[in-house]
Amino acid sequence: MFIREIYTMKTSFRQEMMIKGYSFGKGSKAACILGSSRGNEIQQMYVCSQLVRALKELEANNCINSNKEILVIPVINNTSMNEGKRFFGESNLDINRNFPGRENADAVSRIADGVFQVIKEYSYGMQFTSFYLQGEFVPHVRMMETGYQNASLANLFGLPYVLVKKPLPIDTATLNYNWQSEMTAAFSVYANQTERIDEDSARQAVAAVLRFLKRMGIIKYESHSGYISHVIMEEELCDVKAGTGGIFRRLVKTGEDVRYKAAMAEILDPYEGAVKEIITAPTDGIVFFSHTNPLIGQFDTAYQLIHRLHE
Repeated sequence: MFIREIYTMKTSFRQEMMIKGYSFGKGSKAACILGSSRGNEIQQMYVCSQLVRALKELEANNCINSNKEILVIPVINNTSMNEGKRFFGESNLDINRNFPGRENADAVSRIADGVFQVIKEYSYGMQFTSFYLQGEFVPHVRMMETGYQNASLANLFGLPYVLVKKPLPIDTATLNYNWQSEMTAAFSVYANQTERIDEDSARQAVAAVLRFLKRMGIIKYESHSGYISHVIMEEELCDVKAGTGGIFRRLVKTGEDVRYKAAMAEILDPYEGAVKEIITAPTDGIVFFSHTNPLIGQFDTAYQLIHRLHE
């Protein structure tokens, strides 16, 4: 294992911000794995730390295949993590919405550029990231529909689902989109949680990445076959909205089957405790996303369902 400096930026009032990477093996740039780009992505950092640990052991046992290099960057936005903030600096900007970045621009754009110049040459790119909705997902691989995406490769992670998303204009500044523009096979991996560590989904995420690296001939690793992934388009998901705001009492969790008109959650009056609304399932399906915060606002997304197909 070789620890390398990915990017360093001087700051006015704090010590230098340094982004570190952990390199395994030597040769062609085979795979790059990124963790937290936002200050609250604790699970994402944790998963990468466990990958560093696993790859260090594999390298010691000569299980990194010859002429293959793997780079792991556990944290990009360590400054915001130290400050307990999601986004970077006084400008409160999202690094993952500023790729590919520019060398002579604001701090966030310089960070994105500094990282991207190092990682854009890798054949496969995996990013552990979070979503703008606060809650938890079924573990899955997400990829942009850019014309360069390859859902068959995403199946090799062995996670339950592969989700393909048609990019909006705002998505063109994400790492996943720009990685694909450089002909890197890019995947965003969602590991259930963000601000807290979930050991089960973290182990599943680590196993999925190692499984992919093995199947691509990058490492030698004994792994279970995982799931036969089901590919879904984002527009196929059924959004279940809250009709009113209040205290959110969840009745079903991610991964559970629900039937049409089954009760999924209750929204309580925050002052009187009475049930203001019972959220029911608009269709038979599987819970793909679940709101988890104790409060919910009117018209917020409470759940996303995968339609169950009847034979």
